Amino acid sequence: MFATDRELPVTDTTRKRAYVRGMFTAIAPRYDLLNHVLSLNIDRRWRRVAVDRLDWERRPDGRYLDFCAGTLDLAAELGNRAGFSGRVIAADFVKPMLELGRSKSTAVVPVTADALELPFPAAFFDGATVGFGVRNLVDLDRGLLEAARVLKAGARLVVLEFSTPRRQPLRGLYFFYFRRLLPLVGRLVSKHRNAYSYLPESVLAFPGPDELARRMEGAGFEGVEYVSLMGGICAVHVGIRAGRAEPRRRHGRP
Repeated sequence: MFATDRELPVTDTTRKRAYVRGMFTAIAPRYDLLNHVLSLNIDRRWRRVAVDRLDWERRPDGRYLDFCAGTLDLAAELGNRAGFSGRVIAADFVKPMLELGRSKSTAVVPVTADALELPFPAAFFDGATVGFGVRNLVDLDRGLLEAARVLKAGARLVVLEFSTPRRQPLRGLYFFYFRRLLPLVGRLVSKHRNAYSYLPESVLAFPGPDELARRMEGAGFEGVEYVSLMGGICAVHVGIRAGRAEPRRRHGRP
């Protein structure tokens, strides 16, 4: 959630993927603790809002995907809902993160997999979520296309991701906290030199909510809308997998 890489150029995708995998492996033991502490526990509410918008009640016994699943907090939020009788496939390419979350829900099945090369057939899932993960993809459009490929027509994709507050004084307070306080606490607790230093820059570099909505539409989602939370600190995007034809899977290196 709160970590990205700082040292690697975004164009060097092979090195960036390796770095991100190694970084999340290193901070995995303290990842949950830091997420809850550094967000003042508000991240739990954000995940509840995301699952509320998935419309899983339409198929409570269905198959759902949570990609960039980390330690399975978002997957478990769905898996533990009253009335949910389906399965949540939680995919992440950092195996130690998945292993740390195994006990959070019996309805969640962790799978080690890259979000850009999902090992599932087309139109396999009844819905999908991703929490604080698309910002770390080396190819955002490819990741969205891959999500569209594995979703059934009419299924929802819910994206929970950081954004940037537009209004003062919240904007100023937001960046003071992320640039000064968060990196210090994160570095002291995680013992990782860079993992909690680049968040403000990564958020600024990531597409804003309007642009992310446009990119989701370009990947095959319709009716895309979003709601800003906490004055714009993060946003929940929702898109519906369009049409009947499945998008063609893209091959090759990103």
